[in-house]
Amino acid sequence: MPLSRDAIVTEALKQLTRDGLDSMSLRKVAAALKTGPASLYVYVNDLDELQALVFDRALARVGVRGAQLKDWRERVKGLLKSYLQVLVASPGLAQLAFRRAAVGPNALRLVDALLGAFVGAGVDRRTAAWAVDLLLLYVTALAAEQGLRGNHWERGASDPEGAIARAIRRVSAEEYPYIHAARDEMVSGPGQRAAWAIDSILNGVVPASRSERAVSRQEAKPSRSQRKVGR
Repeated sequence: MPLSRDAIVTEALKQLTRDGLDSMSLRKVAAALKTGPASLYVYVNDLDELQALVFDRALARVGVRGAQLKDWRERVKGLLKSYLQVLVASPGLAQLAFRRAAVGPNALRLVDALLGAFVGAGVDRRTAAWAVDLLLLYVTALAAEQGLRGNHWERGASDPEGAIARAIRRVSAEEYPYIHAARDEMVSGPGQRAAWAIDSILNGVVPASRSERAVSRQEAKPSRSQRKVGR
């Protein structure tokens, strides 16, 4: 395959998926493409630019078309689910999302689809924009946490429950009475928490949008003194 930006990004994404973020380097990508690191600078300025390109390339896998016929809540959930699946499929991709601004065409396509779902449901633009930011931040953090667990940062063969869960279960009832009382609930439902969190955010979006519109209408009304001046 001739050397090109596309070939470089493809190889870097392959290495990220296989080895994780810390193993990504221009030298390794160049070696896999049977060239020297200096040759890559013709196509990318540095590792930062390459990582941004890799992240956006990965986001091309996020499905935005299949959710168009569903109601707005299901559409948002479908987009976020697809985004989460893409992140967890490549170790280190979620960590990369925190390091690089998501402004490539595929990232913008995802954001635009989410905004469209909210605006189509009657949510005002500011509430929609803030909700999209919050939801993407939450899902990215969730994927990053799963990636760390997959790398045995929190749990391993000798610690299947995880260090955090073990610490919570062992807290003193005298020193931390509320944590002790809720210790089982605090480590429960790992597969249900994401859905619960997203539903909680979505449940607050519509009321927030109504409040925003009410404030805007109130601000648009002329005051009593303004009405007197106009007479």
